[in-house]
Amino acid sequence: MTKEKILLAYSGGLDTSIIIPWLLEHYDCEVIAMAGEVGIGIDRQFLIDKALKCGASACFVEDISEEFISDFVIPTMKAGAVYEGKYLLGTSFARPVIAKRMVEIAKREGCTAIAHGCTGKGNDQVRFELTIKALAPEMKIIAPWRIWDIKSRDEEIDYANSRGIPVPVTKEDNYSMDENLWHLSHEGMDLEDPANEPNYDRILKLMTSPEKAPDVAEYVEIEFIKGTPVKVNGKSVDAVSMIKTLNEIAGRNGVGIVDMVENRLVGMKSRGVYETPGGTVLYAAHRELELLTLDRETLHYKDLVAIRFAELVYYGQWFHPLREALSAFVEQTQQTVTGTVKLKLYKGNCLPAGTTSPFSLYDEEIATFAEDDVYDQADAGGFINCFGLPTKVVAQMKKRNELL
Repeated sequence: MTKEKILLAYSGGLDTSIIIPWLLEHYDCEVIAMAGEVGIGIDRQFLIDKALKCGASACFVEDISEEFISDFVIPTMKAGAVYEGKYLLGTSFARPVIAKRMVEIAKREGCTAIAHGCTGKGNDQVRFELTIKALAPEMKIIAPWRIWDIKSRDEEIDYANSRGIPVPVTKEDNYSMDENLWHLSHEGMDLEDPANEPNYDRILKLMTSPEKAPDVAEYVEIEFIKGTPVKVNGKSVDAVSMIKTLNEIAGRNGVGIVDMVENRLVGMKSRGVYETPGGTVLYAAHRELELLTLDRETLHYKDLVAIRFAELVYYGQWFHPLREALSAFVEQTQQTVTGTVKLKLYKGNCLPAGTTSPFSLYDEEIATFAEDDVYDQADAGGFINCFGLPTKVVAQMKKRNELL
C-alpha cells in the first residue's frame, strides 16, 4: 500500500526539525519538507541536507521573496495597515505567501495532508490553516503542537537531543524568533515580563540601538508612483532590493524598533520586540506623500479601512473576500500618490524633511498667513454658522430643559 504523503512547512528550526521524526513515528507516511525563502538568504543546501537527515524524503526550498514583497507587503503598506498602532505585520503577511506555495507543492507532489510547526497558543496556526482552507479545502491539516505530548520548548530540545537532531538554540538562550526580509521578531524568555526593558545589545540583529547609532543624521529619499516605491536616493530598484537597501540605511541609524504587548487572535496578550527598519521608513514616507496628495475625506476614510485591513492580515484572512475588496479600494486611492519624500534619520528618529508631488493638494497661495487675494476670510463666518447649527440646536434644547 502506498504511504500517505505529508508536506511539512519546514524552517530548519527547533519546531520543524523534530516534527519530521515525530510524523514518521506516528503516521505511516512519507514526509516532504518545503521551506519558503522570504529574503533572509538561507543556506539552501544546508536546509535540504538537514531535512533529509531528519528523515524527510525530499526538501524543496522555494524563493518567494519577490512575490512576498510585491504581492503582500507593498499592498499592505499602501493600505497603511498597522496592527494596534505599532505592529507592521512582518510575520502576519509572510505566512499566507508561504502557505500558498505549500499548497502548490502539495498538489504537485500528490500530498494528502499539510503539517506545520505552529503552537496552539499562537496566531500562525490560524494564518497557515486559513490559507490552506481557502486554496485547498480538501487538504488535511496536521498540527503536532495541538496533539503531541510535548508541552514546552525545553521538552522539544530534549526530544531533539534524544534523536540526535542538532538545534540552533539551548535552554539558556532560546528566544522565539521569526525573520524575513521585512522584519525580525523576538519573543519569550525575559521578554515575557512586560516590566522588563529589552536588552537591545543582546537582542538586535538587523540594526543598531539608537544609543549606538551615528551622531550625524542621514537623509534618504524615496520616490513613489501610484503608491508603489520605485526609487531610493534617485536609483531605480526592484521591490526586494528596495527593502534590503532601506533595511541597511534605517538599521544603522537605529530606526525601526517596536516593543509592544499585543492582542493575539487566540485571545491572550503577548509581548514581542520587532525589528522593522526598512518598513518603518517606507511606511513613514508613504504617509507623508498621502498627506500631501489625498483629499481629507478619502484620507480619513482610508485610515478607518487601514484598521480593518490590519486586522484581516493579522488574523490570517489574506484570501478573504473583504481583504480583496479593501485592496481594490486602496488601489483606487493611490492613483495620485506619486512623488518624492525625503526623510531625516537620526538615532531612532524618522523625521519628514520635504515632500514633492505633481498631484499636491497643498496650495501655498491659499494656505499662506500673508495677505492674499484668493481666500476671503469673511466667508468663514457663514460656514461656521451652518457647520455649528446642530451643536447650537442641541445647546438650546438643553437650556430649555435646564440641562445646561
